Amino acid sequence: MATFQDDVALMRLAMDEARAAEAAGEVPVGAVIVSTSGEVLARGGNRVLRSNDPTAHAEVVTLRAAGVALRNYRLIGCTLYSTLEPCAMCAGAILHARIARLVYATADPKAGACGSVLSVMNHPALNHRVDVVEGVLREECAAMLTTFFRARRRGSTPPFAEAASEIEV
Repeated sequence: MATFQDDVALMRLAMDEARAAEAAGEVPVGAVIVSTSGEVLARGGNRVLRSNDPTAHAEVVTLRAAGVALRNYRLIGCTLYSTLEPCAMCAGAILHARIARLVYATADPKAGACGSVLSVMNHPALNHRVDVVEGVLREECAAMLTTFFRARRRGSTPPFAEAASEIEV
């Protein structure tokens, strides 16, 4: 079982992915998946804009990479760390992958599906249960998102179109 110190260290890895996503013009959300032994299987950040893919949220990108790493779409016993509460799409993917534990930093009051807006995760009608831990590095992750969106509203972050010219297709 992961300790609080393990959770903090792994959330910091997810924050690194969020910063990399932000540097590429994406909303700064990052995720990490670890095996039952604590091995990092996959890391990823938002790629929605770069991939022109509405499903390329950090959690889904990371779930896909972990599935490839394990050569299995079932990620039984794995833990997913995310800097933001998963949305309904990501919560559904987490459930289908059979993730054992979800650790997320900050709630998403606009689209969160782990209790903030919806309660997809651990809905009583569903057959899989995930141990959910909220709040690991909450303040740091919330500040990253708040700073990003304030800068975006002020126009002080470059629009994605400018950053896209640096991305190989």
